[in-house]
Amino acid sequence: MDNTTEGKWDSLPVKLNDGIMQTLNELGFTHMTPVQSACIPLFMRNKDVAAEAVTGSGKTLAFVIPIIEILIKREDKLKKMQVGALIVTPTRELALQISEVMGQFLLKFPQFRQILLIGGSNPIEDVEKFKEQGANILIATPGRLEDMFRRKADGLDLALSVKFLEVLVLDEADRLLDMGFEASLNVILGYLPKQRRTGLFSATQTQELEKLVRAGLRNPVRITVKEKGVAASCTQKTPTRLCNYYTICRAEDKFNSLVAFLRQHKHEKQLVFFSTCACVEYFGRALEALIKSVTIHCIHGKMKHKRNKIFSEFRSLKSGILVCTDVMARGIDIPEVHWVLQYDPPSCASAFVHRCGRTARIGNQGNAMVFLLPMEESYVTFLSINQKCPLEQMAPVSDVVDVLPKVKALALADRAMFDRGMRAFVSTVQAYAKHECSLIFRVKDLDFVALARGFALLRMPRMPELKGKNFPDFIETTTDTDNIRYKDKQREKLRQKLLIELKKKREERAAAPKRHNDKNKAWSKQKNRKDRRRKTAAKRNRDEGSDMDDEDMKELLKDTRLLKRLKKGQISEEDFEKQVTRKWKDSSDRDAP
Repeated sequence: MDNTTEGKWDSLPVKLNDGIMQTLNELGFTHMTPVQSACIPLFMRNKDVAAEAVTGSGKTLAFVIPIIEILIKREDKLKKMQVGALIVTPTRELALQISEVMGQFLLKFPQFRQILLIGGSNPIEDVEKFKEQGANILIATPGRLEDMFRRKADGLDLALSVKFLEVLVLDEADRLLDMGFEASLNVILGYLPKQRRTGLFSATQTQELEKLVRAGLRNPVRITVKEKGVAASCTQKTPTRLCNYYTICRAEDKFNSLVAFLRQHKHEKQLVFFSTCACVEYFGRALEALIKSVTIHCIHGKMKHKRNKIFSEFRSLKSGILVCTDVMARGIDIPEVHWVLQYDPPSCASAFVHRCGRTARIGNQGNAMVFLLPMEESYVTFLSINQKCPLEQMAPVSDVVDVLPKVKALALADRAMFDRGMRAFVSTVQAYAKHECSLIFRVKDLDFVALARGFALLRMPRMPELKGKNFPDFIETTTDTDNIRYKDKQREKLRQKLLIELKKKREERAAAPKRHNDKNKAWSKQKNRKDRRRKTAAKRNRDEGSDMDDEDMKELLKDTRLLKRLKKGQISEEDFEKQVTRKWKDSSDRDAP
């Protein structure tokens, strides 16, 4: 089946409700896509559906429309607390997006209510909202939905509400499994009635997905949507209207090239993918300082309460830059994205295709480009064979200016920026070591000096991969990095206190003989002390108007705890240094949506 338009909506073998047709006209959807024309009639004829279609092929309407049609035609009308449809999706951004689409259709059907159950909000508030307003359509992420099933003690009997379920949809089902939600899905499926219609929508097919099809669907009709003009034996996995490029640049020139490209396209809408949360934090802040008169947003999986707002704001922009991790790679529909830039190749080859799929959606034109080091050029051939994703080489970015001195100046002016740079470097090396395509992306091939220059580091970090290595070609800053201060006065005040205590402890250890300390403290007492410290730090933070975010406060509390252990003789100075280094590594793990 070709991924082009499939005729108008009135050509369907089943007639759609007038309210649905009116909404489609208002939204400007005059023609169907193949996945819509195939799935809607099957759903409405009580068939289970397993649909595989390239990203951007219009899968959302393929299940939103039949859900409403099925609920309208139900003989016994749903009551306030009776759930007729459940949509499960891997990320809160995708859930928000589906909820927006569903909401536009429900304007014509006020008898139905929907509720959004996703992370980043207080679960008790979700319980109270459900109890007060009720819901006939649930749109949820697996973790929050599983939690809601266990809220009977709070007065919500969701297991009873879903006994009336007519339709279950698992959207981006392959990623639901990739992200480790298999156990949660099994729990959720256990609460649902067997007599239901189930739709499973995915961009790729895997063995794990096949198991889910067998477990959750009854004799499903399988639908595969292919790109037009591409033979079945060599199906291209990216949209045909996507122009896919790669460019080769040295590690020390990579960020300069990115900045030059973004400046040249500053009136367009662009997504920039990095491999780790720490890189998004670091390079996102750098881009904000370097590219003027452009709205720049950052999103990664460790953001808890900000993601929903940032996502909504960026979707509404006509132009701007979103710096993100793979939390934005799947299923997300952002209008009129002109360029998708991959600063780091993703650790999983299939994620490359999904990143590119944020542009050229529903038949629109789009562009994507990946930045590769000279030693990584064979990745292009790998993608062509493994992912059926051909790339065309783009000439090096023109008019490149060296912005790295300005990034170094940012780090010298604020220790928070210095810390972010160190964490970003460590996280990049760690991500490189875990890359799925290890024959191409090998840590032993990395030029650490060139990489550190490209990150505008003031000095080389301490980390296991660099242990025992000398870097005479790397010129460290003449400034003592210990003297770099935080711009946040509260944070700097606490750091100075830590430094004084550390110096005092070293002097005491030098003067006194080594002694044994009892390490067997009661856990309850340890927990009470931690709670008191956390509350005191939070109160001080509020009272003095600190601009630290939650992550910075957590880092500072970790430092405080480590130093107090050192002061009590519970750890040695060597252990203290090791744990600080490990903390950098832990804080820069790859994305957790």
